[in-house]
Amino acid sequence: MAATVIDGKAFAATVRAKVAGHVARLKEEHGITPGLAVVLVGEDPASQVYVRSKGKQTVEVGMKSVEHKLDASTSEADLLALIDQLNNDPEIHGILVQLPLPKHLDEDLVINSINPAKDVDGFHISNVGLLSTGQKSMVPCTPLGCLMMLRDHHGSLSGMDAVVIGRSNIVGKPMAQLLLGDSCTVTIAHSRTKNIEEVVRRADIVVAAVGRPEMVPGDWMKPGATVIDVGINRIERDGKNKLVGDVDFASASEVAGAITPVPGGVGPMTIACLLANTVTACARANGLPEPEGLTA
Repeated sequence: MAATVIDGKAFAATVRAKVAGHVARLKEEHGITPGLAVVLVGEDPASQVYVRSKGKQTVEVGMKSVEHKLDASTSEADLLALIDQLNNDPEIHGILVQLPLPKHLDEDLVINSINPAKDVDGFHISNVGLLSTGQKSMVPCTPLGCLMMLRDHHGSLSGMDAVVIGRSNIVGKPMAQLLLGDSCTVTIAHSRTKNIEEVVRRADIVVAAVGRPEMVPGDWMKPGATVIDVGINRIERDGKNKLVGDVDFASASEVAGAITPVPGGVGPMTIACLLANTVTACARANGLPEPEGLTA
C-alpha cells in the first residue's frame, strides 16, 4: 500500500493563517506590529529568490518587512554596525542574515552578533545551548517545520524510535534535540555510520538531511515508518533538470506509512516557521502569551 503523502504546501498555508491571526490580534489588542528584518549581502541568485519570497510572505501575514541589501564588498564592521542598529530597533522583532555570506565575512561572528531574542533563524550559540538543554529558545526553522508535521501526523511522538540522517548544525543536530524533547529515542546517523541501513530500518521516524540525491532507498525503511525528506537536490534526468530529495521517493513510498515529497514537503514549511518565530519573538519581547501551535 502506497504511503500517505504529507502535503507541506497545504500545512504551511495553515501555519501562515495561524500567524496572520495572531498578528491581527497583536495589532488590534496591543497596537503592536511584528517586524522582520532580512539582511542580504551580495548577489547570490538563490539567496535573492529566498529573500524576495520571505519579504512577500511577511507582508501577506500582516507583519512589517524590512530588507537590507548590501554590496558583496561590504566590510565586516559595516555589517556588524547594521546588525547592532537592528538589535536596538524596538520595531524589529526578528533579524535574519541570509547565508551564505561572502568569504571575507566571518559567518559565526555575524550570527552571534544578533540579539539571541531576535535570532529567528535559531543559529545563535545561545539559542543552540538553550535548545540542547531543553530551555526556551528560538528554534531553527526547518527542524521546527519537520516537528510540526510529525506532531500533526502522529499526535504524540513519545516513545517512538527516530533516526536523523545528517549531523549539520542547521538541521541534523537541532532536529535530534527537538525529537528528544518530544520523548523519542533518537539516533543520529551520518557518513561514517556502520550498517546505516540497519540503523534506519529500525526507525518509526526517519528524517533525511544529508544533501545527497536519493541516497536513502525504500529497502532501508521499516514498513509503515514516517519519512521526512529535508533534502533539495537539483539533478539532470532524461535531459531535464529535476528537484529530488535525499530519499528515493518512488521506492520509499511503497514501504513507508507517510512521506513528504520533494518539492512540496519540508521546503514550504521553512519560511512559514520563520514567520512563526518572528511572531513568537514579538510576543516574548512584549511579555505576551506565545502563539499556540507555532512553537516547539
